[in-house]
Amino acid sequence: MPDRSVADVETRTGIHSRWFAGPDDSTASQAAAAIAKALAAADMPASALRRVIFACSTGGDYTLPATANAVLDLLGIDGTADCFDLNNACVGFLSGLDVAARCVATGMGPVAVVASEMPSRHIDPSDPRPYVVFGDAAGAAIVTAAAPGSAAVLASAFGNRGSLRDTVHMRHGALTGQREDIRFNKSNKDITEIAMAGLGQVAAAIFAETGLDWSGVDWIVPHQPNGAMLGQIADHFGLDHAKLIPVVAETGNIGAASTAVGLDRLLHSGRVHPGQTILLIGVGSGLSYGALLYRVG
Repeated sequence: MPDRSVADVETRTGIHSRWFAGPDDSTASQAAAAIAKALAAADMPASALRRVIFACSTGGDYTLPATANAVLDLLGIDGTADCFDLNNACVGFLSGLDVAARCVATGMGPVAVVASEMPSRHIDPSDPRPYVVFGDAAGAAIVTAAAPGSAAVLASAFGNRGSLRDTVHMRHGALTGQREDIRFNKSNKDITEIAMAGLGQVAAAIFAETGLDWSGVDWIVPHQPNGAMLGQIADHFGLDHAKLIPVVAETGNIGAASTAVGLDRLLHSGRVHPGQTILLIGVGSGLSYGALLYRVG
């Protein structure tokens, strides 16, 4: 941006690098690549999947049909699994995990959950607030049944305040006749206050169900809109920074993929042990908020 230095952007946002997808990439190809890596980690062929849940904050590549259909095609799956798109803004990966866990619990699995985001195609330098924070990324998980006492989703909690849906939004171009860009309609201060309230609500619900508290959770993987807000979240709830998994400095705001990429970084860090708990928590436009507590197998 001609009126801002790199140092100024880094100071204001806590972000020093981002990745943008190439012109030949798509949210579907990005999602398929992430699922392929997750399947390899699970030592599982794509043909074993029964369902694929595709999450994207900006609607994916298609309005009709679901972009998840293209993901299945790229994975070489034909006729053996179903799929659908899920949009809950930046909480989409957590919502997908919640749905997948319930599918597996009722006998339908394995389920692939993927968040694939390309907000770089919906930002413009004329609107600097979204322009300086969003990046592209994808992350995926394979959800399967586990033996009793092993890996498990211990609790989940979600909420929404639809009256605040225009806080951050991207209107459909067919309705506006304009370019589909992400817009912020409240100040950073107001958005932060709203986010804290939502995070506090779902965290309280998780802790009421499990008997834990912030100090009793081993790891915390939050959605990370920007570096400044991540620090504010930690300070507001008095979190131990050593338990937080920061990714925003090197990825920017990657929407629903934020918690997916954070979880991937944590699980590959070599610091996680069986029986430990991981709290995935986030807030997004809608206004949506959610949390999911996972016990490592």
